[in-house]
Amino acid sequence: MYALFDDAGRFHAGRVLSDAESSLQVELESGKRVKVKAANVMLRFEKPAPAELIARAQALAGEIDLDLAWEFAPEADFGFAELARDYFEPGAGPEKQAAALFRLFDAPHYFRRVGKGQFRKAPEETVKAALAAIERKRAQAELIEGWAVEIAEGRCPEPVREQLYRILFKPDKNAPEYRAVVEAAKRTHRAPLDLLKGAGAIDSPYQFHWRRFLFEVFPKGTAFPPRLEAPRIKDDLPLAAGVQAFSVDDSATTEIDDALSVRGLGSGTVTFGIHIAAPGLAITPDSALDRLARDRLSTVYMPGWKLTMLPAEVVEAYTLTEGRDCPAVSLYATIDEATLELRGTETKLERVPVVANLRHDLLDAVITEETLERVSTGTVAPETAGFPFAAELAFAHRLARALKAQREVVRGKPENFNRPDYSFKLEREAAADGAPPDAREPSEPTGNERVSITPRRRGAPLDLVVAEAMILANSTWGGWLAEHGVPGIYRSQASMAPGIKVRMGVKPLPHAGMGVPQYAWATSPLRRCVDLVNQWQIIAVARQGRTAALVAPFKPRDAALFALISAFDAAYAAYNDFQNGIERFWTLRWLEQNGVTELEATLIKPGVARAETLPLVFALPGTDHLARGTRVRARIAGMDLLTLDLHATLAAALAVPAAAEAPAEAAEAEDEEDAALAAGPLHLAIDDAAVDEPAPGEPAPAATGGAAA
Repeated sequence: MYALFDDAGRFHAGRVLSDAESSLQVELESGKRVKVKAANVMLRFEKPAPAELIARAQALAGEIDLDLAWEFAPEADFGFAELARDYFEPGAGPEKQAAALFRLFDAPHYFRRVGKGQFRKAPEETVKAALAAIERKRAQAELIEGWAVEIAEGRCPEPVREQLYRILFKPDKNAPEYRAVVEAAKRTHRAPLDLLKGAGAIDSPYQFHWRRFLFEVFPKGTAFPPRLEAPRIKDDLPLAAGVQAFSVDDSATTEIDDALSVRGLGSGTVTFGIHIAAPGLAITPDSALDRLARDRLSTVYMPGWKLTMLPAEVVEAYTLTEGRDCPAVSLYATIDEATLELRGTETKLERVPVVANLRHDLLDAVITEETLERVSTGTVAPETAGFPFAAELAFAHRLARALKAQREVVRGKPENFNRPDYSFKLEREAAADGAPPDAREPSEPTGNERVSITPRRRGAPLDLVVAEAMILANSTWGGWLAEHGVPGIYRSQASMAPGIKVRMGVKPLPHAGMGVPQYAWATSPLRRCVDLVNQWQIIAVARQGRTAALVAPFKPRDAALFALISAFDAAYAAYNDFQNGIERFWTLRWLEQNGVTELEATLIKPGVARAETLPLVFALPGTDHLARGTRVRARIAGMDLLTLDLHATLAAALAVPAAAEAPAEAAEAEDEEDAALAAGPLHLAIDDAAVDEPAPGEPAPAATGGAAA
């Protein structure tokens, strides 16, 4: 006696060894013996042999016309044997009964299972809908097959090209475009990115990185909504008496947030003014411009281009442009001219005469520590120093150095600027009318511009003056808000130990890295939404004093502040990642354009080096035996502008560092973070592993055991 039984949706047959009331002992063709519940036995038969019955039944099942079987099936519940007798012949034997069972079981769109061997035919509407779905699936499979063939042959279908960034970075794994790429990658044994590049889906590496960023961060585009006008400041602001303010920025800067002033030189008491553009006096919480700022959260910077947080016409209304009396939130610090002791501070809402917009890229070579020292000591008269505001800048530089030294005492170690910053300049082609590139309006880069990269030493005098002024303002205002019980958004760092990150929160906690008791971003309200929010709070305190907590836009434990911090952290990280990546692109382009074949670099860890004259960290095989800090010469073997990888080999070790030259903990931690850039920062959601995934409906490959499985 043999039995055909159901085992979790699979049918097996074997010889019955024993038959109890509730279970059977069955021996399979392989010799394996299994215990089968009586409820799972579909059919008992004497012949043919089990393997032969299953083979014949499967062949017969394929010949059953489902439409015909559905049409003649009873309206009530029926068994598979009953259908076999109706479809084949009244005396249908085990083979035909098993064939009917297999066919019914595999056609749930025609017949529903309602019990052991029992079925019910589906309503006509259900069958039609199911057949239409099957046809769509068949047509989609043909479409995927056709696209996969095209991609494998080096042609990219337009639907795949249109979904390029979604396929690579945020794929819908059921989408036909994604499945076509995976199928083509399997057939050609090529990585998806390389395959799509070869198929012509990517014609510009620069546009690839740019469009990818827009896809991920600005899916609705970068255009500002129409008819967003800068609201007028309604306050009757007094004019700052005796103030002649000047700003210090790069020549490309349009969002001039801050300016400085110095009064009282030679009197023994100097008033040092820090003047911040005041969009917070006009833009109100929950207004259209506020919602826009909270959507963008920050200006995005990149070589040759930027996406501003606010529209250009709004920025122009509040930026500190020379020749205007500009609305500002001013912090005045009273300083002892001889000792540079801070005697007190005062905050005012006012109009500030901005008499000059200085540009540090034009003045850095002139305004040096040496020239400022000569002015400060009287060796050179301010009017003959060769640069504007010589006396004011000389004092501001003295003050900046004193403020920095005070912070370093709190930090417990000096701030060392061992690595330069770098400026990128893109040289565009001449205009069609022959006008030189610099005479035209700035335009979005294409990736074909010629790039120049120049180092800019961190801690240069003008940088130091501005940086220390902003730290003083942000720390002072952060403490001022806390003193009045008005919440703000702070940046804090518990310690400078490696791995301790700077965090944002609503508590005025110390910032160990800066050496200040609290630090609240408030000096860039045209560029960062966090600063605009803090400016609203500062304005409330300036207007209301001790009662400011009652009228400030944001109250203690305000959920909106926490939501803004979370959103800002995520956006700021994405913007920084993009800026780092696109600067790496232009650095590789510089190497390519200048035909550079070798680089001098320093090992920041075994196998990873930092170029000495470029902002470039790269993997350098063959250096595992060399100490950290070793200077090397690397030979460039190639580069990939899509993955942003630089391939290099060790040409020579130039100098091994002395033990005393080991980097400080902070620099070492920074090196470890930079080492992540050694490989190009391109992370695909569809990678080489994707081509090994089973297609939908296919069984997964069997595990091979061990941890890997």
